[in-house]
Amino acid sequence: MFISETQIRVRYAETDQMGYVYYGNYPAYYEVGRTEALRQLGTSYHNLENKGIMMPVIDLNIKYLKPAKYDDLLTIKTIIKEIPKMRMHFFYEVYNSDNILLNQGETTLVFISMERNRPVACPKWLKEIFEKSFNLY
Repeated sequence: MFISETQIRVRYAETDQMGYVYYGNYPAYYEVGRTEALRQLGTSYHNLENKGIMMPVIDLNIKYLKPAKYDDLLTIKTIIKEIPKMRMHFFYEVYNSDNILLNQGETTLVFISMERNRPVACPKWLKEIFEKSFNLY
């Protein structure tokens, strides 16, 4: 298992008329979480794309528990529970600065060859990064 944490401050534009984070913004927070998780592992989406792999989201689940508000400092915990094969599953927990769990989510991404526009297995070099990181825990 690999766990990454990153923080993001809620901007005014991300809130609705009630002052709460608009529900549609959470997937963008998840994207920040998984982008930073990959970076913490030692790679990036940019690196994947340069090597001919794209990773579109094919499934998204969200559970709203409590609202986040303007100017809250949120911690996005991104959890990767298993070494990816054809798909990669990310789990998210969003906390406020009082460490209250506000939101939970999950995304599934698939590895796609940019050359063939077809699903492929997780690249060997990426799988090795995960194996090294998972051995740290």
